[in-house]
Amino acid sequence: MTQQLRVGSAVTGSAGEAFAALFRLLKLARPDRPIHPRGLGLAGELTRTGNPSGPSGIDWLDSPGTDQVVARFSRSVGLPQALPDILGLALRISPSGDAGLGAAPDAVLGAAPTAGLGAAAGANPADVLFASTGWRLPGRFLLMPRLDVAGATLTTLMPYRGRRGPVLLGLRTRNLPPGSLASGEWELGLFWAKPGGPWRECGELRLHAGTDPGDIPLRFDPLGNQPPGARTYGWARRLRKPSYRAARRPAPPAVVRPKEP
Repeated sequence: MTQQLRVGSAVTGSAGEAFAALFRLLKLARPDRPIHPRGLGLAGELTRTGNPSGPSGIDWLDSPGTDQVVARFSRSVGLPQALPDILGLALRISPSGDAGLGAAPDAVLGAAPTAGLGAAAGANPADVLFASTGWRLPGRFLLMPRLDVAGATLTTLMPYRGRRGPVLLGLRTRNLPPGSLASGEWELGLFWAKPGGPWRECGELRLHAGTDPGDIPLRFDPLGNQPPGARTYGWARRLRKPSYRAARRPAPPAVVRPKEP
C-alpha cells in the first residue's frame, strides 16, 4: 500500500509540474492570465436547500442558507465566440454565517483592488471553480468545449473531500437572460454527487452583471479558500498547485506589455 501511495504521489506530482510548465509557456503570450484571459464579472446569491434525506458530508452544502456570491465567467482558451471553448465559472462565496461580502458584490464588479476582498471584509470566503464537462459518467471528469452556456453542464471536475467521502459539485442552467449574460439574470441549479453516483439537487444560483458590465481583476484561490467542511485531496492539490503558482508568478520583464495611458 505504501509503495502504491508513493507511485501515485509521484505520478500526480509529475503531472502537476507538466501543467505548470505549460502555464509558464502560455505566460509568454499572456503575461497576466495564461488561461481564461477575458471574463465577465457577475454577482448574486446562492441559495442552499440542504440535504436532509441524504447528506453529502460537507457541512456548508448540507445546511440551508443564502450566500452572497461574486463570480467571473470566462472562456478558457479565449477563442472567438463563434468557436467552442471550455467554459469556466469561478465563484467567490461568502457563507451566510460570516459577516462581510454581504454588501460587496455589486460594488466589487467595478472595483479596482484585487487582493484581500475576503480579508478586508473580515470574512472567510470560499472559492469554487466550475468548468464545462459532461454530466454522466465518464464525461463528468472530462473537459468539454461548448459554444455557450445554454446547453452546457459545469462541474468542479475534481471532488472535494467530505466526512462521507468524495463529493463532486455541478451546475446546470435553468434560465438565461435574453441576449447575453450581461443583459439580465442567469439562473442555475446546484447539484452534488458521489464520483459514480446520481446527481442530487441542493440549491439555486442566481447571477447578474453590474450596471457597467465588464471583467473583474479578482483572483480566485480554490486550494486556499474552501467551503466549510470541505477539503482538497492530496492528489488534487499536487495536480493543481504548481500550475496555480505558475499562473500567479509575475511574468519576465521582457514579455510584460506596457499599460495603456
